[in-house]
Amino acid sequence: MTQAPIRVGIGGWTFEPWRGTFYPPGLPHKRELEHASRQLTAIEVNGTYYSGFKPETFAGWAATAPEGFVFAVKASRFCTNRKLLADAGESVAKFVGQGIVELGEKLGPILWQFMATKKFDADDFGAFLKLLPAEHGGVKLRHAIQVRHESFAVPEFVEMCRAVGAAIVFADSPDYPAIADVTADFVYTRLERGADDNPLCYPEGEIDRWADAAKLWASGGVPAGLPYVEDDAPPVRPRETFVFFIHGGKVRAPAAAQAVIARVR
Repeated sequence: MTQAPIRVGIGGWTFEPWRGTFYPPGLPHKRELEHASRQLTAIEVNGTYYSGFKPETFAGWAATAPEGFVFAVKASRFCTNRKLLADAGESVAKFVGQGIVELGEKLGPILWQFMATKKFDADDFGAFLKLLPAEHGGVKLRHAIQVRHESFAVPEFVEMCRAVGAAIVFADSPDYPAIADVTADFVYTRLERGADDNPLCYPEGEIDRWADAAKLWASGGVPAGLPYVEDDAPPVRPRETFVFFIHGGKVRAPAAAQAVIARVR
């Protein structure tokens, strides 16, 4: 069975409780990315949601991480937290143009996350999707869309994302509804239901479940038992798969990611 790469990681790499647990005692803070990128296979960069960075910063991250490592980059809130998404063109261009392409082959999907209060408006959301560029500076761009309102769970939204090749983020969340339909040539999953009283963030049986799901996505299938809007499965073809343990159980998230990496290898 042909299988596309599976990338598993966490959100960011600067978190004090990881020092002495995930990070070896005494490790200099400036070497935390070096360590994290050798224990995991991807990181979702969340700092880019709040502020911009210089091109040399992205280039430095790329130089620090080993070959094959991938950074997903969360888009600026100024792009997504607005009443009219159709007016986001200038903000989208500014975000994309700040230097993220300096990551080169280590640039993974861009995560466009919307507030839980944002409801589906077909015209406005369709206009927003048209603002997302397919490339910048010769670097291909991939887009992952995380919506968190039940109004998006309709075939029109699924088909809209599929038409432009944008992935709908599947988020296993205790707070928001999820959409598991596969709409792109990659899969983006955020596992947000973890807890720090579990050594692996999730119960070990759930770690097995998500590792199996990742292997199925990567080989072109779709896991049973997830919330799908449409009954028809997408064509079977290998899809690069991203799995991030994030938010819930943050202290244990690195251990969870490492456990899944061990299971999918």
